[in-house]
Amino acid sequence: MTVGIVVFPGSNCDRDVRWALEGCLEISTRFLWHEERDLSGLEAVVIPGGFSYGDYLRCGAIARFAPVLEEVKAFAERGGAVLGICNGFQVLTEMGLLPGALTRNEKLHFICEPAELTVQPGQCRWLQGYGADETVTFPIAHGEGRFQCESDQRKALEDGGQVVLRYRQNPNGSVADIAGITNAGGNVLGLMPHPERACDSQTGGADGRRLLASLLG
Repeated sequence: MTVGIVVFPGSNCDRDVRWALEGCLEISTRFLWHEERDLSGLEAVVIPGGFSYGDYLRCGAIARFAPVLEEVKAFAERGGAVLGICNGFQVLTEMGLLPGALTRNEKLHFICEPAELTVQPGQCRWLQGYGADETVTFPIAHGEGRFQCESDQRKALEDGGQVVLRYRQNPNGSVADIAGITNAGGNVLGLMPHPERACDSQTGGADGRRLLASLLG
């Protein structure tokens, strides 16, 4: 198995994801520069956190036009597993692979702290290693993590079981405490918290390990 990790100018969690996949789970990875189009041989793609293109305009607004993401979108539409973490979640909404938008935190401050989450795996392939209503802790580190969507979009997400992660104590004002959502097919997951930073009990807990390990199942 090989997992592609997208790299933009401004990405800063690409190596964290590689460390978690290769160092903790022995899953091979390949960096995908933003101008690349070759996704051959990949079984999953991760869009990591950071500040793609410096977050100019708004988070993910420029990244959505990257050549590599044209291929990632086609890959996802074919059922390929795609994970967007933090800035990667912002990018997924800008691409239209997930609904809604990530906006400035309610109190306009950057937040960096552990966050307790409630998991509702549903049909999300990335979360099958967790039980319904299980509580986990992933770190968060964002200034624009407040999830918002239209009321009809929220109803569709709720009715479809696509709200798969919620904050137990909402840190940023996200509607309905939403921390992560999946697409209708369950193969695309976007979340603001960082599972790759929770893969080693000696460096911040290991609750995120099962999310990445789902690729091995």
